[in-house]
Amino acid sequence: MAATKDTRKLTKRVLDKLNKDGSIGQNVWDSELTGFHVRVRKGALSFRVSYYNVLGERRVVTLGRYGATMDAGEAREAAKEALLLVSSGQDPRQIQEQAKQEIRKEHSQTLKAYLEGPYTAFQNRRKDGSGTLRRIRKDFEEWLDKPLYSLTRADVEQWQADEEAKEKPRAFLTLKRSYDALHALLVHAAEREVIPDNPLKGIKLQKPALKEEDLIEEANRRRYLEKHEVKALFLGLSAYQEQRKKERQNSRSHGKAYLPSLDNLTYVDHVEPYILLMYYTGFRPGDLFGLRWEHINFQNKSIRKIIEKTSHHNQAPMTFPVSDKALKVLKIWNNQHGAPSKGYVFPSTVTGKRMDSTSMQKPWKTVKKLSGLPDDLPMYALRHNFASQLVMSGVDLLTVSKLMAHADIQTTIAHYAHLSPDHTRDAVEGFSNLINIH
Repeated sequence: MAATKDTRKLTKRVLDKLNKDGSIGQNVWDSELTGFHVRVRKGALSFRVSYYNVLGERRVVTLGRYGATMDAGEAREAAKEALLLVSSGQDPRQIQEQAKQEIRKEHSQTLKAYLEGPYTAFQNRRKDGSGTLRRIRKDFEEWLDKPLYSLTRADVEQWQADEEAKEKPRAFLTLKRSYDALHALLVHAAEREVIPDNPLKGIKLQKPALKEEDLIEEANRRRYLEKHEVKALFLGLSAYQEQRKKERQNSRSHGKAYLPSLDNLTYVDHVEPYILLMYYTGFRPGDLFGLRWEHINFQNKSIRKIIEKTSHHNQAPMTFPVSDKALKVLKIWNNQHGAPSKGYVFPSTVTGKRMDSTSMQKPWKTVKKLSGLPDDLPMYALRHNFASQLVMSGVDLLTVSKLMAHADIQTTIAHYAHLSPDHTRDAVEGFSNLINIH
């Protein structure tokens, strides 16, 4: 004989008694709402609804736990909604499982999962994609297990504050590069509908007030070379050449005669031609590291290549005129290497492939020391000098912008539309003399 179905009205009093004295596995059915019942579990009561789907299969959906997620009244309303779905031909259990699957999928898209999955595949097709991946992985290590959608403004502000509070804090621009890399990942995920939208959209790092030493560094970073500094630079390059030749002579005379002599070479290595080309063209370091002989047209005195910094949104090559002095440097360097027509202009002496982005740091430090130039003068100052001298000589800003390969002329206006003190003084004096009243 089948056991009698325990049917009662599921009130707070009944539920409290069941919670205290009920047997694990016991079901108590509501006397007013068909299918609505409660099941006694270890340490808890679960509200459930039993029903038949459109295929005639008996199904049970769990609504929640008594006291923990809902009371008797809330459970009854949830049961009514579930039964309403059943009456319309839907399956509440299936809907619940699909919702849970979506939540699991959403939570599985942590920063680490997306970084090591889809974003790695994307960045592997980019020139410095591996560097970008390393930067995000290192600088946001504590966020790797966070779901992408959960990142907030508070997270960003705390990250920046923690970085700035370190014993040796990194420069703001360094932090910004890392944050921009993370931001690009979130944009990538949003565009592919992995997350509804970028949770950090419109959120920027707070630029700190510049201290006196920061102002000095900023002034150094965006300045041109004075005449005596240009002279010192060229003397320093000559001194570098002589130093390297003497070092080689010393090596050859002390048991290393197998090393080739450097005495008759115009350029003992890549250092002088690299620096001279940056001085005469204003090219970014990356574009010089990526420069190939195929890019150079000696007859037309031009270089035609894709600018690396803007290649992600503009892959059209640009053509740059080359001065006679820059062309002379290239011809000498080309002849020293057997007049190649293909390959990198400045290949790695170890691998023959592209040089590492840090390969000019030590040589530049040596040249500065030999030149007597300031220790904190960055090599990038050669590019700023190129633009500044053009502006001071009267070249229009649009032309300067094109020669600098700026994506927007506003960049040129913001950073290079300044004149030397002597030049501005001449302009003011010229204006005052237009009408000679006093």
